Amino acid sequence: MTDLMIARVLIQAPAAAVSEVLLDALRLPSWNPAFLAVAPASGGSEAAYPIRVRGGMAGTFRYTRVDARRIEAAWQVRGLSETNYWTLQPDGGTTMVEHGFRHRGALATLLRGAFADVADLRVQRLKLQVEAGSHAPAA
Repeated sequence: MTDLMIARVLIQAPAAAVSEVLLDALRLPSWNPAFLAVAPASGGSEAAYPIRVRGGMAGTFRYTRVDARRIEAAWQVRGLSETNYWTLQPDGGTTMVEHGFRHRGALATLLRGAFADVADLRVQRLKLQVEAGSHAPAA
């Protein structure tokens, strides 16, 4: 297991706009550098989305908890699994977002150093996506 990686960012948008982007799994590749592709899920609220990640590996992504102030998710490919969270603290028209994740698996151990700045990269790209208003749901 790797250490918990954490980053925070203030986004100039209400929490609902941030949640909208975070909960649109099909748009994850547009701002989350881990994902190359996410396909539609089937199977209801516990659905697993087929994913393709950097390096071309296939796996699954799923939301494990969703409420107004916290979103949790998990994804896995052969040799690596990630659990992550996003907390949203609204303050007027802005939202303080904290993101944390932890990896497990043999591949996670091998690639540990490659993940050093990933939490920061994710929150900065999320900020850009939300503030640009490009959070319309995927068609």
